[in-house]
Order: sequence, then structure tokens, then C-alpha cells
Amino acid sequence: MNPLNSPLEVGVRALVLLTAQFPEPLDLAELVYLDHVMLHSGELNGPPSLHPTLPAGPGELAMRRHLIEQGLRVLLRAGLADIEVGEDGLLYRASEEGPGFVDLLEAPYVAALRDRAAWAIAAQSSTELDVRAATRAITDRWARDFDSQLPPSGSDHA
Repeated sequence: MNPLNSPLEVGVRALVLLTAQFPEPLDLAELVYLDHVMLHSGELNGPPSLHPTLPAGPGELAMRRHLIEQGLRVLLRAGLADIEVGEDGLLYRASEEGPGFVDLLEAPYVAALRDRAAWAIAAQSSTELDVRAATRAITDRWARDFDSQLPPSGSDHA
């Protein structure tokens, strides 16, 4: 089993974000966006990115949503996160045990995640960022990048 982007690894990333936001909850859209920001912070004038930019484009966000849902299930089963129903849907928060569990993780990657999660949460809070609009801006940028790489219409590149 490949540990990269496994439910366990994505669950740890989600828990790091939930811990950085603790005790306030996050919804799934916020977790998807903040996970992207945390991993690709260098593209957003933040600390150096933890993961390289890949040409996956908008499919990356759809896949990330699915992976985060799987990671959240791991956290919920382990008692490290709680779920609640809010006015706009389901909200997730680190359980009382969540921050203590993250504190036990000593890997350099987790320390880097914690730094970037704190930066991402602070950036989101300081600008009162609209997560859905920001996600749309990411996919719009990918669409522009993709369109710029296509040959001009009417050209013969067969």
C-alpha cells in the first residue's frame, strides 16, 4: 500500500488543519481548500510548498475531496475528530484528543504541515477568504494554463 495520499496520511493532514483551527470547526470545502493551500503554500506567497505542482489541474481538487472524506472517516473512527450538523451542512472539528495526538507526532513532515496549517488558517482568517471563490480561482487558473498550451484552433497538428 502506498502511504502517499492514503486515508491515513490525508487524515493526518486533515487533523493538523482541524487542530490549527481548534476549537472552531471546518466544513469539507474549507478542508479541501486549506489542504491545497497547506501543500502548495509557495504558489500563494507563503512558505515553500511541501508538494510539487502537478499538471493534474481541476481533477486534483475533486480527488482531494474524496481523499479528505476518507481521511475524515479514519479520524472519526479513531476518536480524533468530531462531526456536527451546522446551518450549512456538516462541520468537522478536532476532538479533545486530536491536538494531543498531533503533538505526539515528531516527523519533520508533520512539523512542516503544522507550520503551513497555521499559516493557511491565519491567511484565511486575516483576509476573510471566501473558500468557494478561492477554489474557483484555482480551477480558473488551471483552465487558463490548459488553454494556453493548446495549439491555435485551425492549426494542423495531427
